[in-house]
Amino acid sequence: MNHTTRYLQSLADPAAIEVARLVNSLILDATEAGASDIHIEPWESTIVVRVRLGGVLQELVHLPLDLIEKIAARIKVMANLVSYLTDLPQDGHVAASPEFGNVELRISVFPTSRGEKIVIRIFDTRNRSFNIADLGFEEDTLRHLVRLLSRPNGLILFTGPTGSGKTTAIYAALTHLVSQHGPTISISTVEDPVEFNLPMVSQAQINLAKEFTYAKALRSLMRQDPQVIMIGEIRDAETASIAVQAGLTGHLVISTVHAGSTAGIFARLIHMDIEPFLLASAVAGVLGLRLIRNVCPHCAEPYQPEASLLKYIPADALGSAQLRRGRGCEHCLGTGYFGRSALTEILVMDDAMRDAVMQKLPTRALQQTAIERGMNTLWQNGLRRVLKGETTIDEILRVLAADAF
Repeated sequence: MNHTTRYLQSLADPAAIEVARLVNSLILDATEAGASDIHIEPWESTIVVRVRLGGVLQELVHLPLDLIEKIAARIKVMANLVSYLTDLPQDGHVAASPEFGNVELRISVFPTSRGEKIVIRIFDTRNRSFNIADLGFEEDTLRHLVRLLSRPNGLILFTGPTGSGKTTAIYAALTHLVSQHGPTISISTVEDPVEFNLPMVSQAQINLAKEFTYAKALRSLMRQDPQVIMIGEIRDAETASIAVQAGLTGHLVISTVHAGSTAGIFARLIHMDIEPFLLASAVAGVLGLRLIRNVCPHCAEPYQPEASLLKYIPADALGSAQLRRGRGCEHCLGTGYFGRSALTEILVMDDAMRDAVMQKLPTRALQQTAIERGMNTLWQNGLRRVLKGETTIDEILRVLAADAF
């Protein structure tokens, strides 16, 4: 039984709910379950509280609808937001406190027709590891990434949807550089926001209200003599241009770009008016990332997928496959999955890839060239995890549906 349920059941009169204690209980439950987010949302007749576990929302508890204003007001006070403002979005931050498990919280309040919806992002800095060897990367990916990080210059780009582990992977890359070079290397970052403070790294947070943009920060940063520059995200043509120039003039630049696929980064940057020949020279490699749920080790058992799913597994591999799934237990909260690991594909630039980029070949042709040059795709690496019993074909299809068809 979780903290919230115990607290609610201990009340003789539901009207006696202490909202501060209720909110703390919700946060404790989410933290102990390993959730990344809490969604508090007014529905037709109740407030539903859901937590995101392994990238999937799970219901935690339903609360009386008339509590929404009190819950929203309490969370606004915690985040130093304007408590009486209910018709505009607000964002805030709550520092770690023993009351709710010593985790940092990022608060987003959004007005809806039934009341305010609140989303709380949880940052548990105590359990966050930025050891590059602990991210669960495939051996080929890890070897190629470490080799790319040893370069003195060029762009290393990360891509993937929101919540795919890009920030963790980049922080791990920076931590690797610090561990390799110690005080002999100068590393600076420009982020929005700074999510974790890294030792021996100068981190800056952009502030659009004061016109401190990525582009403005980077222009100033180039006069700071950095060897490694991390840019939180390349969003516009000006930032892209400065990043490419920095990669060409002796800096190692690490950043993220939102694109539909790993090879799609080049089309995205070309649409930002970056010349193909500059991209071909500047980009050293692209790492595509997804996060997949692992089969719960406490309740894993052999299983035979449905025929509609078996068609995705090569027939010649079925004989030696160790297909497993979790039946659901208290450790995985009945989901059958416990923890997540990174699923990757890494595109390393070589002469063939540079020629393909300079010819402005379409994304599908670039992807095919990368595969011919030895790139293992997300789909291929995902199937290997399925055959080893580390995850399920259902999970791979959930995460990579767009890549499978």
